[in-house]
Amino acid sequence: MSGGVKLEVVLRVLGFVLSFVAAIVVGLDKQTKVIPALDLVVSAKWHYLSAFVYLFAVDIITSSYGLLSLLLTLTNKNQSNTSILLLIVLDTVMVALLSSGGGAAMAIGMIGYHGNSHVMWNKVCDIFGRFCKHVAVSTVLSLAGAVVFMSLVVLAVVDLQKRPK
Repeated sequence: MSGGVKLEVVLRVLGFVLSFVAAIVVGLDKQTKVIPALDLVVSAKWHYLSAFVYLFAVDIITSSYGLLSLLLTLTNKNQSNTSILLLIVLDTVMVALLSSGGGAAMAIGMIGYHGNSHVMWNKVCDIFGRFCKHVAVSTVLSLAGAVVFMSLVVLAVVDLQKRPK
């Protein structure tokens, strides 16, 4: 295995692990609190907000692709230009998915942390702190995964450029 292929394998493992762990963190995220003044039990669950459902779906799709592309990289020693181009396109799609999922979750997370007085949405992270921290961790992991897949795109383009024509 050449140095470039070893780096690609490491990056593909990292992309898989980051998106898989992000999916686990957000998929298990829930918190229940009792509001003493009202004697009311309230819950925050990831599937209550579509942005978090989207983040979870994106992480599942990306981790599945990451594992599949890792297996293809390990089994296909001499990749053709066509297969490299296909991986570049699919890696780019993963960058877009992870970036959009992370951005959507971050936007809702900011409202959770700060609220929005213009539409009278109260902040909730002072009540559901652990829930918000888990969403933040999952979002950071997803965005780190986007950076990894972007690195794979750059690596593949550079490798393709070096190939004899």
